Amino acid sequence: MRNTISIIMGSQSDLETAQEAINLLKEFGVSPEVKVLSAHRTPKELAAYVEAAPKRGIKVFIAAAGGSAALAGVIASHTALPVIGIPIETKSLKGLDALLSTVQMPAGVPVAAMAIGRAGAKNAALFALEILGIAEQSLRGKLAEYKKAMRARIKKIKIKI
Repeated sequence: MRNTISIIMGSQSDLETAQEAINLLKEFGVSPEVKVLSAHRTPKELAAYVEAAPKRGIKVFIAAAGGSAALAGVIASHTALPVIGIPIETKSLKGLDALLSTVQMPAGVPVAAMAIGRAGAKNAALFALEILGIAEQSLRGKLAEYKKAMRARIKKIKIKI
């Protein structure tokens, strides 16, 4: 499955966190489109990319941004496709500003906000796969196996005190 998910980062510095989502998607056989487009510095290019995405087969957007983190909301304002936001941890406020910007959207412009940082990136990938899995039974099976393996790893943990 190629290019059904688009990952957009507000800047290249967001790649370290977004890479978690990219790697997980690839584990499931999904090769995402990956772009750097800023809601503030390249707004016209961002709008054009988002509006043309369905023609390329994109079904879900993942937006990774720190600071004011307007990216996910701006993407959502230009599409009827699902948008998942990953707040990036920053030095100044540890990502709290990005979380609040991502989660506090006005009515009519929905964004699914994940946790700050790496866990959020992984969950964004899994949530995007779950969305695609609604129509793709084989993907649902892979997700079930992933969760089964995760449970097995936890059950193997033995704590000696």
